[in-house]
Amino acid sequence: MKTYWNTINGLKQIPQWEPGCWIQVTCPTEEDQQELEERFEIPDYFFSDISDTDERARYEYDDGWTLIILRIPYVKEVRSRTPYTTVPLGIIHKRDVTITVCFYETNMMIDFVSFQQKRGEGFTDHVDMIFRLFLSSAVWYLKRLKQINFLIEKAKRNLDHGVNNESLIGLSRLQDSLTYFTTSIRGNEILLQKLKFKLQVDELDADLIEDVNIEMTQASEITSIYSNILESTMDTYSSIINNNVNTVMRTLTAVTIILTVPMLVASFFGMNLINGMENSAWGFAVALIISAVIAGCSWAVLRHKRLV
Repeated sequence: MKTYWNTINGLKQIPQWEPGCWIQVTCPTEEDQQELEERFEIPDYFFSDISDTDERARYEYDDGWTLIILRIPYVKEVRSRTPYTTVPLGIIHKRDVTITVCFYETNMMIDFVSFQQKRGEGFTDHVDMIFRLFLSSAVWYLKRLKQINFLIEKAKRNLDHGVNNESLIGLSRLQDSLTYFTTSIRGNEILLQKLKFKLQVDELDADLIEDVNIEMTQASEITSIYSNILESTMDTYSSIINNNVNTVMRTLTAVTIILTVPMLVASFFGMNLINGMENSAWGFAVALIISAVIAGCSWAVLRHKRLV
């Protein structure tokens, strides 16, 4: 889907392309890609690079065209293996052509358009727009991190009532999401430092870059904190599970010992040999009493050693 925006004195949607406007492309079809490539003579590999979900944040220049790939947060289905991940957002520019391409529909881009319309100032140039996209991505990383922290606390409360596989699997999936966030934010930070020297930055852009640096540093630090907390939590519950298993095994071993000794008594008196009690009316009762006494003594010894 292609949307054309006039960025002068506010963000206004227009029916077709005009020089200097912003072309927003979301979930492009093959026809959309082919049309843009043929109309503006964009290098064909730009779209294939942007469509690669594992493409790192980077800057590239080819035949007058500039390609910037930014990693932005993206939420999958709730029960996905990695509910929170990152996807590439491509920014393509040459003279009066500025195109953003994302193969996923993200809340960040919807909010970005809505916020710029409320702001009512538009963009001074394509450099201003690029750094505002960086700022928006950093803000949305912080929003997603708050949601991840809420899910971590929820899982911990569930685990406090009883260790269950569902909560542990949920924490493991959040750990994967934080790993994606850490890698992507670090890549965006490195890319930002490079763009400060690659693009024509004025005084206003410098102030905006400073804001982006602050937000990205905060997102990076919070991601690291949550990752450490989650790792510590997983280690703690792993120790609890191991301790519970050890307790169960120790109890089963103690019960086995207590029951084994009386079984030896029953085996001795159950042999088809002369033992002096085969004709006694009290033989069975005596065997039971001896077994009970030995079992009681075994339990008392194990209890004294705190094994049961």
